[in-house]
Amino acid sequence: MEKLTAKDHFLKGLNLFILLVFTVACFYPLYYIFINAFSSADAIVRGVYLIPSEFTTVYFNSLLDYSSLFNSVFISTMRTVFGTIITVLCSTYLGYMVTRKDLPFRKGIYRYIIITMYLGAGLIPWYILMKDLGFKNNFLLYIIPGAVNAFDVVLVKTYVESIPPALEESAEIDGAGVLTIFFKLIIPLSLPIVASLTIFSAVGQWNTWSDNFYLVSDPKLCTLQYLLYKCLQSNMSNVTNSISNIRDSAASNHTNITPTGLQDAMTVITVLPILVVYPFMQKYFTKGIMLGAVKG
Repeated sequence: MEKLTAKDHFLKGLNLFILLVFTVACFYPLYYIFINAFSSADAIVRGVYLIPSEFTTVYFNSLLDYSSLFNSVFISTMRTVFGTIITVLCSTYLGYMVTRKDLPFRKGIYRYIIITMYLGAGLIPWYILMKDLGFKNNFLLYIIPGAVNAFDVVLVKTYVESIPPALEESAEIDGAGVLTIFFKLIIPLSLPIVASLTIFSAVGQWNTWSDNFYLVSDPKLCTLQYLLYKCLQSNMSNVTNSISNIRDSAASNHTNITPTGLQDAMTVITVLPILVVYPFMQKYFTKGIMLGAVKG
């Protein structure tokens, strides 16, 4: 084994330092919001940088009294669950179908899918189409338009092509149809890539708010992310008006509730589910992407 020189040690240390700074720069903004959400208003004014100061949960208690919060959490959860299931099933099935040589116009269909990754009609045509399809103020807006994702189809196609064709041929000899092969052979053998698509879709569904912004005016269909957007845009004025009882109680106890603190608390509630779930799925994510990219 070759002995490292002083220059090698220096470059290794410099590389470690740069990565450490980059990690802190990515992590600290979220951590800053977290510690401010648990700090008192006076402490926030003075500045909170490392740990919560004058620990309090008054902001979270206030948000629990905000009637729209629980409805938005429910809508976002339902959107994430059903949207992820539909997207994974449709994208996986289409990705498998474009690998079958007996599919008419297989190459043309796949090329059309690829084109959509580079070219888009634009916002106005998309809005008109969604409105004409009846998705305005409709929960299906959150599920149907994203049922097929071109990038997911490419990953699935690449992965399925790495599976030995003899397995599928033997299943066909035994009388298995397309759906039987897909659900009993392709899906079990493609669990790593399916797990990756699940993460992609779930994170995307949970974080998306633009479709809610453009096409949904019904407050009963408001997602949590869009609620956070409205809170940030209005400086939480609507929220603070909706939680007057908690605010008055806090005032009697000499506790201030500031819009900034409420914004931080709302942000924590919004990002916490993804932060909790993602670490458990990361190994499947990494493995699926590597396997799906082998032949890419």
